[in-house]
Amino acid sequence: LTPDERKEMLESINSPADLRKLPVSELPVLARALRDFMVESVSKTGGHLSSSLGATELAIALHYVFNTPEDAIVWDVGHQAYAHKILTGRRDAMATLRQTDGISGFPKRSESPYDAFGTAHSSTSISAALGMAVADSLNGKKDRWHIAVIGDGSLSGGEALEGLDYAVELDGNLIIIVNDNDMSIAENHGGLYGNLKLLRETNGQAECNLFKAMGLDYIYVDHGNDVGELIEAFQSVKDSKKPVVVHINTLK
Repeated sequence: LTPDERKEMLESINSPADLRKLPVSELPVLARALRDFMVESVSKTGGHLSSSLGATELAIALHYVFNTPEDAIVWDVGHQAYAHKILTGRRDAMATLRQTDGISGFPKRSESPYDAFGTAHSSTSISAALGMAVADSLNGKKDRWHIAVIGDGSLSGGEALEGLDYAVELDGNLIIIVNDNDMSIAENHGGLYGNLKLLRETNGQAECNLFKAMGLDYIYVDHGNDVGELIEAFQSVKDSKKPVVVHINTLK
């Protein structure tokens, strides 16, 4: 499609319900339109651009597969969430990003029902989504998914590890997406990152697997910027009876 046609496609998406009307074959074009829009928009307002560019297909696939906002997406570092904001009715409001009386640079519950948790930095998404899932379980509600999106940089935080540790005791309704682009604000160090590297190099098949060792189900998506592969992976875990980690390899 031409740039104008891609722009027209993006302008037809005012909610995830509109997104779900598109065939999967057209979603890569939408991803390009989203990136074009984000680059143009953020060049005027300022903001954290690269994280959202790397998570564009992820945002599309999540809203395509899951019944948002009933299914709750909890973004760990809000910098990843610009595409999410655009797809959930805030495309025009991006012109006010991080401006006085404008929209926030991070997910904000008072701003949209699609922002399930207010967040900035970091390592909070697993514990937040886990808390929501436990609350639903206590209330006998079993038909809603809670999805934590956490980057490899945030995964080393103590609260994230505590959330992983406890998650295995939950019956289900929790999906933890590890958005692994091998990059964070500071250089990654420690044994955790050696295991993530090993999992990337073995296409998720390494015998040594931190997540499986903690008792969690696990699947790996090598092409985390392929929206079709992401949709297939998310659809495959929708009927999971226990918490599951979806480890995706993306390019920031």
